[in-house]
Amino acid sequence: MKIKICGLFDPENIAAVVSEQPDLMGFIFYPKSKRYVGTNFDPKAIANLPKSTQKVGVFVNEDRDQITSIQTQFAFDYIQLHGEETPEDCAFLKAKGMRIIKAFGVDAGFDFSQLSDYLPYCDYFLFDTATPNYGGSGQSFPWEILNDYPFDTPLILSGGLGVSEVKTFLNSPIPKVEILDCNSKLENENHHKNLDLVAEVLALTRKTNSGIQPDAAGYYGEFGGAFVPEMLYPNVKELQDQYLFHLHDPEFQREFQDLLKSYVGRPTPLFFSKNLSAHFGGKIYLKREDLNHTGAHKINNAIGQVLLAKRLQKKRIIAETGAGQHGVATATACALLGMECTIYMGEIDIQRQQPNVERMRLMGAKIVPATSGSRTLKDATNEAIRAWINNPVDTYYVIGSAVGPHPYPDMVARFQSVISEEIQVQLKQETGQSAPDYILACLGGGSNAIGAFYHFIGNPSTQLIAVEAGGLGVDSGKTAATIALGKKGIIHGSKTFLIQTDDGQIVEPHSISAGLDYPGIGPVHAHLSATGLAKVVSVTDEEAVAAALQLARLDGILPALESAHALAYLPKMQLQPDEIVVVNLSGRGDKDLATLIPFLTHEK
Repeated sequence: MKIKICGLFDPENIAAVVSEQPDLMGFIFYPKSKRYVGTNFDPKAIANLPKSTQKVGVFVNEDRDQITSIQTQFAFDYIQLHGEETPEDCAFLKAKGMRIIKAFGVDAGFDFSQLSDYLPYCDYFLFDTATPNYGGSGQSFPWEILNDYPFDTPLILSGGLGVSEVKTFLNSPIPKVEILDCNSKLENENHHKNLDLVAEVLALTRKTNSGIQPDAAGYYGEFGGAFVPEMLYPNVKELQDQYLFHLHDPEFQREFQDLLKSYVGRPTPLFFSKNLSAHFGGKIYLKREDLNHTGAHKINNAIGQVLLAKRLQKKRIIAETGAGQHGVATATACALLGMECTIYMGEIDIQRQQPNVERMRLMGAKIVPATSGSRTLKDATNEAIRAWINNPVDTYYVIGSAVGPHPYPDMVARFQSVISEEIQVQLKQETGQSAPDYILACLGGGSNAIGAFYHFIGNPSTQLIAVEAGGLGVDSGKTAATIALGKKGIIHGSKTFLIQTDDGQIVEPHSISAGLDYPGIGPVHAHLSATGLAKVVSVTDEEAVAAALQLARLDGILPALESAHALAYLPKMQLQPDEIVVVNLSGRGDKDLATLIPFLTHEK
């Protein structure tokens, strides 16, 4: 859910509201409005606002050419038409390259069919309380009528939205409403926005959106931030300033969602495993990310970031990979979207994940081995960052996990959140309830886990359980159980937990799973663990292998060894018959055959 703060006209008040990072801000160009921006307003005061906050120019029955002239000066992201504008007016402005919000005053008897002629030209419809005059009334209308809205064009809800009204709406959201438009109920007597009220509304929606989002500096509580070399600062700052702007762009979302559906194969099934349920008790569902194109959840993020890179006019993509799934996904996205691709991979991982290495090469990617340190994921990440430093202008770094400097953890989380979004809908269809009792996901850097957790964070009905790679045992010295052993520090551009010695030297991690042997953890997961919003546990290599073989034999599904770590926690849960568990099956196990085959030999 996004928030639009409308009716801003004072430069100091605008600057103060911008600091709270609303999703959209509205500026009224209607002289009869108490919040009219006036004739002497400096266009630069709006045009130069951060791209992460989208700007909306609001007009009432204004001349088309005048709107065009004002748009040229102010560079609005959207034009909101709040009068008697016709479909022809919308078509004219749309043809000029403007994105259109058409407002309608509604009441209990509103006829949605009158919107039909506007559909080709409007990016949003805004519904406000019907009044005799143009503009708002500060009063709400019966929201339940929006449940009968028959079209696909998304909606903006306006009309008397203050803190209590926003809270009420968020507790019972309505399909198709994507933006809440707040104005008069967030004001002081002089019509300036009250910053405390603005901050409170934004805090409510951020909690609802994901249960957790970073602050302006990229911190989840005390974890996160952006610790980068000076040469990379422009790249990271560019992303920080622009990623939300592009991600919120309806055209970007349409392209992204279309590729997820037609190319990736989403939605992935939510499979009820009768056999696992009978074996362990409870009702166990598998979210089948292994059925995505390329065989893992990684493609969700790779497609999103490569699309973003093209928008930022980058020419070359680099990425790191451990198990190879992110590398394959990135190489695939680059092949599809016509981008040069270089993948950095630890020398050890190249040896144990050879099928994925060859898949990347088949897609046209160049593979660069990391030969320093443990020659695994950490070292591949180091090499990728060095390459980025040496090529900062034309190169985009696609990070595959919820790690790295801000905004990468948040960006990866948003692209992967499609997993939890689908779980909500699918589980509702299957069971009548949208939230399970438990969600299990393996935890390395954290991309699949945050994707599965995203829409359930903070939900008291659901316990989030992240399963780390215990390796040969947490206390064996051969482990990747970061939360269990980690201390606060900085790795790959963010403050988080990492496995390190008393003098700060990073300890080489170990896991039978190439995608989990990372000595750090995504900052969002560090925060979830530190605050009790998620439970973090670990399983051993042996337990993970046993779980992989068990699923293969019970359900005919061969999971990736990463996913098998999540499955391996099921025997430890003592489930009740009516408890619902969703396990995020993050990838398929074809890539792990060379690792698994010796265990089959041992069985004989």
